[in-house]
Amino acid sequence: MSTSPPPQRPTAPEPPVAPEASRARWRQVRDHLNRNRFELTRSAAAGHAPHEFAPGGRLLARRHWIPAAPVPLDRVRLRWQEQAPATPIDGRRPELTAVLPRRADGTPYETYAEAVGDLARPRLFENRGCYRLLEVAEDAPVPTLTFGRGRYFDVVDICEAAAHEYAAAALSVPGGSRPGAGATPFRAAVGDPTDLARRPVLAAVSTLAVRHDRRTGGAEFVLHWRDPAKVASGGGLFQVMPVGMFQPSHDAPWNEANDFDLWRAIVRELGEELLGGSEDYGSDTAPIDYDAWPFQRTLASARATGTLRTYWLGLGVDPLTFVTDLLTVAVFDADLFDEVFARMVATNDEGHRVRLDDGTGHAAGIPFTAGQVERLADREPMQPAGAALLQLAWQHREVLLNGDHGAGPSGSRGG
Repeated sequence: MSTSPPPQRPTAPEPPVAPEASRARWRQVRDHLNRNRFELTRSAAAGHAPHEFAPGGRLLARRHWIPAAPVPLDRVRLRWQEQAPATPIDGRRPELTAVLPRRADGTPYETYAEAVGDLARPRLFENRGCYRLLEVAEDAPVPTLTFGRGRYFDVVDICEAAAHEYAAAALSVPGGSRPGAGATPFRAAVGDPTDLARRPVLAAVSTLAVRHDRRTGGAEFVLHWRDPAKVASGGGLFQVMPVGMFQPSHDAPWNEANDFDLWRAIVRELGEELLGGSEDYGSDTAPIDYDAWPFQRTLASARATGTLRTYWLGLGVDPLTFVTDLLTVAVFDADLFDEVFARMVATNDEGHRVRLDDGTGHAAGIPFTAGQVERLADREPMQPAGAALLQLAWQHREVLLNGDHGAGPSGSRGG
C-alpha cells in the first residue's frame, strides 16, 4: 500500500535586513574598499590572463589601444557621434540589488550613486555631462577615438558599484582568497571590461607632468594622493597628476563642442590641480575663450616652440573598478615649468601633492628614475592607470625627454 509523503511546511521568506543594519554593512564595505583598493585591485587583476594587460600588467587594454611609440598629441583624432547607442549594462541591473542598502523607510536605493550621495558623499560629487567613449579605431593610421554623450554618475553606478561588489565578496571569503565569479554576479554580467558596447564608458584624461632639465638630463614628475573623503573613485591611492574626467567645463550646450579637445582638457586640469585654480570658468554663460586665457596662451606658445611636448600613450581599464583612462604625457623644459608652476599648490580639491625632501630643506618632485618608477608601479598603492603610464613613459623616455621640437598646437578636435 502506497502512502503519500507528509505535507511540506511552506518556507517562510527571509526577513528583510533592517535599514540600519543594511546601511552599516554598506558603510563597512565602502570603508574596506577605500582602505584596501590596492590589494583588491591586485586580486581582481589575478582573474585576467597576461595578454589582456597593457605593458606592466596593471591596466587592461586591447592590443590596438597602446601604440608602439608615443604619438604627439596633435595627431590624435577625435570624432563625435550625435546619437550614442544604448547598452545592455547600466546602473540599474538586478545583479546590483545585493550591493544597495536600504533607506530609512526600508526601500532600497535605486542606484549606487544615490547611496553614495546619502551615506558617503565626497567633496566632489556632481552628475555632470561627460564625453562617452564609443569606439577606438583598430586600423586607423593615427589614434582615432569616437565619443558621444554620457553622464558622470555612470562611473559611480557601474564602476564603483562593481568595485563595491568585489570588496563585499572579498570580505566574505576566508583567508583572503580571491572571490569566485559566482560571488560577483554584476561583474560577470559586465563581462569583458574593455568592450565599449557593453556599458557606458566615460574616460578620464590622466597626464604625467614631467619637468625635464636639458642641462643636467635630470627629470622629475608630479605625484598625487587622492583623498577618499574628496573623490568618489580611486580614493586612497597615488596617481599621476593632473587627472580629470574628459568632459565639458559646464553643462551649458555651447561647451560641448568648444571643450571637445584633449589639450583643452589637459590645460584646464593643469590649472586646477597644480595651481589650485577654480573649476568655474564662467562657461555657464559663454564658452571659454581659450585663445584669450593667459595660462593657455603661455602653454600653447611653449608647445609651438618645443619647450612643452605633449604625447599620447594609449588607454586602458582598471581591473577592479573598470574605470577607463586616456594616457598622456606633458614634458616641460625646466625653466618653463619653474616659471609656470612657481606657485604650485600642496593640496587641492582631490587630495595632496606627494613631495620628497631633496636634501636642501625643501620639497621637490619625484625623480623620474628606474628606481622610483619600479617602486611606485610595483610596490606602492598606486592606481593602475598611473602605474601603467609611468611604466610606458619610462620605456619611451628617450623619445619623451629628447623628442623633436615643434610638435605644434593641438588639432585633436573632432569633426
